[in-house]
Amino acid sequence: MLWERKSQAPVPNPALGTVLPPRPPSDLQEKDSALKSAAVPLPLTTPDHQTKDAMLKSTDSLATNSDHSLVGSSCALKGDLTGDEDLLIEGQFEGSINLHERCLTIGDRGQVKAEVQAARVIISGTLTGNITARERIEIRKSGHVLGDMVAPSISIEDGAYFKGSIEILRDDKQPAGDALSKVAHGGSGV
Repeated sequence: MLWERKSQAPVPNPALGTVLPPRPPSDLQEKDSALKSAAVPLPLTTPDHQTKDAMLKSTDSLATNSDHSLVGSSCALKGDLTGDEDLLIEGQFEGSINLHERCLTIGDRGQVKAEVQAARVIISGTLTGNITARERIEIRKSGHVLGDMVAPSISIEDGAYFKGSIEILRDDKQPAGDALSKVAHGGSGV
């Protein structure tokens, strides 16, 4: 039988100051309860990890993709950043960011001064600089953006701050300004 217990030496109990002989449980339920009472629960995450987990869950692309990097809230970086991973910035960054096929997320505490190129850009913090996205740019309600945005799809939630220009890319690669000038001059437009 799998649950047979061999004779063991007495186990000291420091709390009682006595030595107690081991008592084998009579069935599986008693063994299970004995294991549970002996186990010390450990916290699975620290408060910092809970914050990171919440941020990862709040960003769609990072939550579904395990291939991502994090610039933590205590980090301040300067330079040119190029990568092939999704990136979450909670700290400070200054320079340029190039993630052509990936998603850049600027968290609530993130402060970025950069020219950005990425597939998707999600801003919950502060970004100063121009953004070019191949797929989509999202400014969440806590986001603050100063700069020009170019993408096929741009969304700005109520409460977000944006100052700059917007250019929506179209499938036929015709700049939006050309279509408007044709309509204004009596052309067919779109």
